[in-house]
Amino acid sequence: MLLSLLLSCALSSAWAGPVCAPTVDALVLPDDLSSADSRLQGDAVVVVTKAARSLGLYQDGVLVQLSADQPACWQVGLAAGYPPGTKLRRGDRKTPEGWYRTSDKPWSSFYGAIAVHYPDAGDAAAGLAAGRIDRATHDRIVAADRAGRKTPQDTALGGEILIHGGGGRSDWTLGCVALDDDQLDALRARLPAGMKTDVLILP
Repeated sequence: MLLSLLLSCALSSAWAGPVCAPTVDALVLPDDLSSADSRLQGDAVVVVTKAARSLGLYQDGVLVQLSADQPACWQVGLAAGYPPGTKLRRGDRKTPEGWYRTSDKPWSSFYGAIAVHYPDAGDAAAGLAAGRIDRATHDRIVAADRAGRKTPQDTALGGEILIHGGGGRSDWTLGCVALDDDQLDALRARLPAGMKTDVLILP
């Protein structure tokens, strides 16, 4: 009894919850991303930090406060085994990194799914240069991206990357970003209609 109580206390004190930067100025950005990017000052910017397993919602450059003592900062689950690095191809179980647009996906089998528009034109250019896709596939992705539509999800680069429910306390996805269902509800309630916003996924 005493042992189980001590173990419970140790576990609860070891897990202090997710940590999100209080402002976008405090984000640690890779060299290829600019802190002057105007998207960081948007009305509803989602920032996923893979290494910290956190997702934060920012408005005008500041982490949103849901209440006086509750920031819009939640723990996420990524792929089982967590392969590091950005997504390159179908089946690599990696979560893409960089800027993407999002939209609602109400027909998904995953709770509350929000689609991340991977691959985008940048992914298509990298895939073409590396020989992972052909020119016709590249052009299809770029055309959809420029039109603001969800890009083709059936290419060798992979797709169907979602922010969805099901639990964020462990890594269990195939490359998606998972939250607890109630936390996903809180996020969705503060996103624009159609869940259309920008998401920045950091390493």
